[in-house]
Amino acid sequence: MNTQHQPVTTRELLTRIKDKNHLLLDIRPIEAYNGWKIEGEHRGGHIESAVAFPLKWTGYDQWINLLKDKGLKQDSLVTVYGYDPEEAGQMANKLQEAGYKDISLYNDFMTEWTGDESLPMDRLERYHQLVYPGWLYALVQGEKPETFKGTDFAVCHSHYGYRQDYDDGHIPGAIHLDTMELESEETWNRRSPDEIRQALLKRGISKDTTVVVYGRFSHPDNRDQYPGQNAGHLGAMRCAAILLYTGVKDVRILNGGLNQWQEAGYEIATQETQPSPKSDFGTQIPARPEVFVDMPQARELLKSSDSELVSIRSWNEFIGDVSGYNYIGKTGRIPGAVFGNCGSDAYHMENYRNPDNTMRSSHEVAANWAENDIVPEKHIAFYCGTGWRASEAFWNAYLMGWPKVSVYDGGWFEWSSHPDNPVESGKPGSTAH
Repeated sequence: MNTQHQPVTTRELLTRIKDKNHLLLDIRPIEAYNGWKIEGEHRGGHIESAVAFPLKWTGYDQWINLLKDKGLKQDSLVTVYGYDPEEAGQMANKLQEAGYKDISLYNDFMTEWTGDESLPMDRLERYHQLVYPGWLYALVQGEKPETFKGTDFAVCHSHYGYRQDYDDGHIPGAIHLDTMELESEETWNRRSPDEIRQALLKRGISKDTTVVVYGRFSHPDNRDQYPGQNAGHLGAMRCAAILLYTGVKDVRILNGGLNQWQEAGYEIATQETQPSPKSDFGTQIPARPEVFVDMPQARELLKSSDSELVSIRSWNEFIGDVSGYNYIGKTGRIPGAVFGNCGSDAYHMENYRNPDNTMRSSHEVAANWAENDIVPEKHIAFYCGTGWRASEAFWNAYLMGWPKVSVYDGGWFEWSSHPDNPVESGKPGSTAH
């Protein structure tokens, strides 16, 4: 097999990326693509128009199909780049083995591209709020990692009513955070400002605390041990949205959760960390009420041409074949809501995640949304059944820097419980009600 692939110059790459049949692959870790300066590059982020495909993903089954989903065609012109030219060559060889022929390497990303301000780069607008294991490890070791400017931090291991999840293993120094302390089990809506304040103060969290939230992804072989596939991670997204709403200035999410921490080779702890409670949160809650909308506001958003109520539910939930939950009897959707497509069911978010459960590239998510006119110029309010999946979609948009994004807190559970609210079912455009 030919392991030599044609290198291209910066000038040649600038010409190539204008070709619609060209695919530029960034094989660095996803955190580097998002904006973190992992290897001390002058500018963080990725070459504009590049597609994220870390080399490690080639270890997954059906990785070629994943590349096809990202636009790779058999006759595509492919250019590969990364930190290490040798790794880029490995990726090129794998593509050649899979039958792709026109593969080139760009080896001057570090030496030329990142240092030349005239060359187009892009990054996730709020990348610093989506942290990676190495950054969090430095933080808990007492270092001052990039973008951390505070003096006080808390790492929160999110779980839903299952303390054993924390006891079985957590990031050293992390405190446990039950989602039920921030939202009501009766309504699934956020709790009162005073209840939330007391829960956070008990954990030593004020508005000036940098809070990093994460959860555990259940694995196929231990679903019985950790009930609720993905509950930990979805719960973390939910808690993070509520923290932002309260006024905590620096809320961050560990991309890929505890699973990514362990995959990176870091140890977990089983000893409980006891936080030092605080007496003053530092601001009135909610300091950012716009993070959530309630039913009256949701009704107003439906009337406006400058807003969209977006259903982060599966197709079967959206068209009313299933409610998605054993405690929600009514099926259907809110009339006028647009489809945001979470994935296969109420407990999965495949369309918003990479194969390693890190957050999907913002370009791909935004492109999917744009097909249904979900765009940053509008006020976008996401809803699902009870707010968890909607919170994950919210964080996607918030990290992109979209200016007007919210979670409709009550979601389908609240809307469908009110007999005066209209309901639709069937495919959009049908007359089913």
